[in-house]
Amino acid sequence: MKNRQTRLLSKIELVLLLVTAMLCLTPRAGEARNYNGQPLIRFTSPWFTGSADCAICHDLLVDEKGSSVSIKSHWRSTMMANAANDPLWMTKVISEIRRNPALKKLIEKKCAACHMPMAELEAERTEGPIAIKPGFADPDNKLHKAAMDGVSCSLCHQIKADNLGLPASFSGQYVIDRKSAKPERKIYGPHHNPAQQIMRSSVGYTVVQGKQMTDSGLCATCHTLYTPFVDAKGTVAGTFPEQTPYLEWQASVFSRQGDKSTCQGCHMPMAQGRVQVAAPSGAPARANFAQHHFVGGNITMLRLMRQNIQALKLTASSADFSATIKRTIKQLQDKTAQVKIIKVKREGTMLTAEVEVKNLAGHKFPTGIPGRRAWIHFSVRDKAGNILFESGRALKGDLIAGNDNDVNINTYEPHYEVITKPKQVQIYETIMANSDGKVTYTLLRAASFLKDDRLLPRGFNKDKVTADIKVYGRAATDKNFTGKGDITTYKVRLKTSSPGLIQAELLYSPVSPAFVMDLEKDAADPQVKNFIERWQETDRSPVQVAVAEREML
Repeated sequence: MKNRQTRLLSKIELVLLLVTAMLCLTPRAGEARNYNGQPLIRFTSPWFTGSADCAICHDLLVDEKGSSVSIKSHWRSTMMANAANDPLWMTKVISEIRRNPALKKLIEKKCAACHMPMAELEAERTEGPIAIKPGFADPDNKLHKAAMDGVSCSLCHQIKADNLGLPASFSGQYVIDRKSAKPERKIYGPHHNPAQQIMRSSVGYTVVQGKQMTDSGLCATCHTLYTPFVDAKGTVAGTFPEQTPYLEWQASVFSRQGDKSTCQGCHMPMAQGRVQVAAPSGAPARANFAQHHFVGGNITMLRLMRQNIQALKLTASSADFSATIKRTIKQLQDKTAQVKIIKVKREGTMLTAEVEVKNLAGHKFPTGIPGRRAWIHFSVRDKAGNILFESGRALKGDLIAGNDNDVNINTYEPHYEVITKPKQVQIYETIMANSDGKVTYTLLRAASFLKDDRLLPRGFNKDKVTADIKVYGRAATDKNFTGKGDITTYKVRLKTSSPGLIQAELLYSPVSPAFVMDLEKDAADPQVKNFIERWQETDRSPVQVAVAEREML
């Protein structure tokens, strides 16, 4: 009997141990799961080849110090590699089509050109249907693999120099060879006299030097995006400059500073020393090897994808995403903006402080899709650390205390020259307007901006630029808002004449809550509903880009 009880107890203990282990391995909401990701995509088409074939030779690369500069490891966890898997993008496509069903073909072709480019071009080559959902996103679609490989190797490296930097190349109108067959098809690299035979025999391309690979105009083909907009009746009424970082860069001093101030110079940092650019022995070691980091600022989406690797069928591992997230935070904190408290004045209990924010990037900050925002969190504490005044405090998730737009998505915070109340917040952002002049989040209803006070790059003259990149709203007449920076004056009444610490920090979030709240109108679609649920489970906390403090004696 005793032995039987012992055996029974052992079984119970074993079950409890297994349950405990499962609970320990089950991540809480917002926690990253440790997954390896799926293999890179392998496919071959008349014009393209999958990233898995390119990775055979361009993996396990190291610089002269022995640090990994593997293209495979770095690229696969970037937003470019996951352009087709980006759940916010796919959700937005679904939403735009639901709201503008008559423009379904136009929307899908425009979006696929830069998010599923290889599938879009192959479909165009065969005069097949260009469709995202249902279509390229369907695993049974013959171009599914080409679509889901995102902005991949054989796409970017086949773009010709034709029209780069000109409007004819914007909005996904890059040019690739539409005549040559493999292995005569040219694929471009930045280095002179490349070894051709290996690539001809392995992936069917003839590699040649293409100086366009280091030209900002190459990036501008997709990152300068004009979209059509419709009026209240659904009639196409014009085009809207949805994203214009290249044009902003052109209007800055950076466009006149040579190769080191190109898009690639910041987003593809050089490796240390020479690098053997392909793994097989005999491949030449090259100087000026650009690491394929493609680091941007979309921190929240990277966190969401890291948390949903299996569900989204991603190829990058948890470690890969963590590395890209780390690089993203470093880029935001080291190379994006500076904050200074330049003047402080006290008159009894009245405190006046001037906060200066300078943009270090080569384009407006934030940049990219409308909905990104940066803001000043300004606080004054007494000598015991108690808050005396605060504007722009980050709340749970990605909300901002005092921001009207977080309470009612049809309103927004104006640009401020002087802030006197806690409910006033200096937020650098874009707010879109439809053809009726009302706030909108539907890209195909966006006709203009009600507000664009994103921080200007150095040398940007807001009075002399074109309408597509000009400043909108109160910042247009703010004399302290220039290409040299922005100065916000805080003038507040305190309960004491002896404050202890003044702090100003610049916080950043890549997607505003209002942008996602608006998508709830389309939550009848299961994929939209699923995205919103994943979004709510994701760590959406802002990144502290810069901070300044002033102790009061």
